[in-house]
Amino acid sequence: MSTEPAASTLARPRTRPAWHVATVAETRRETPTAVRLVLDVPTWPGSEAGAHLDLRLTAPDGYQASRSYSVAASTPAAPGSPGQVVLAVDEVPDGEVSPFLVRDVRPGDQLELHGPLGAFFVWRPGQSTRPVQLVAGGSGVVPLYAMAAAHAAAADETPFRLLYSVRTPDDVWFADELAALAGPTLALDLVYTRRAPEGTADVVGRLTRESFAARVLPAAERPRVYVCGSTGFVETVAGWLQELGHAAGDIHTERFGGLT
Repeated sequence: MSTEPAASTLARPRTRPAWHVATVAETRRETPTAVRLVLDVPTWPGSEAGAHLDLRLTAPDGYQASRSYSVAASTPAAPGSPGQVVLAVDEVPDGEVSPFLVRDVRPGDQLELHGPLGAFFVWRPGQSTRPVQLVAGGSGVVPLYAMAAAHAAAADETPFRLLYSVRTPDDVWFADELAALAGPTLALDLVYTRRAPEGTADVVGRLTRESFAARVLPAAERPRVYVCGSTGFVETVAGWLQELGHAAGDIHTERFGGLT
């Protein structure tokens, strides 16, 4: 007998994407090359964990550039208070948008957002009793952190695991929040490819098929898997998962790369 919730219990009205004006409420350094932006958005309807949005910049001469960013956290607007959106942006030196967001944006600045967007790469509390395996590379942890935080906030009992590959301890995004979430509700496994924390016996190096297989939920447990990172990282991990027996339909992927 299936323990999956009935589809009728999971139906939710889709929020129609729209343009919103956001005011920067706070900026803070996330990693040496990334910042966290907390945005007040009076018309924001909220978004599901894993969703993304388009952010548009307009230059004084009218030139516009738009880029997509995963939503790290969001709350819908309520009477008397604006909604809030949290983004985390990594700088790519040759990019059109990310250098401005990382270096120049200040509290009080206004930005244009289009969203919320995305339905395939989302996690919903109560959607399934099957365990969830999250796999992140670098800044790809942003939507997966949103899922882990939503899982904890809902007191959902679905087993969650996060395998997170980063270069060094300084490059961990949402480090304090993930440390607080780790425990009975979230198994957190950090892999350092260049330098591990001092005083630890962690092995430094890139994931291999064998080390990956030892750190993720086995296919026999039928986990729902979410993978996010660079194109090369995602393609490699998705290939390993299928070689290890995971069904292609259980593997949800999102990748970043190209224009920034």
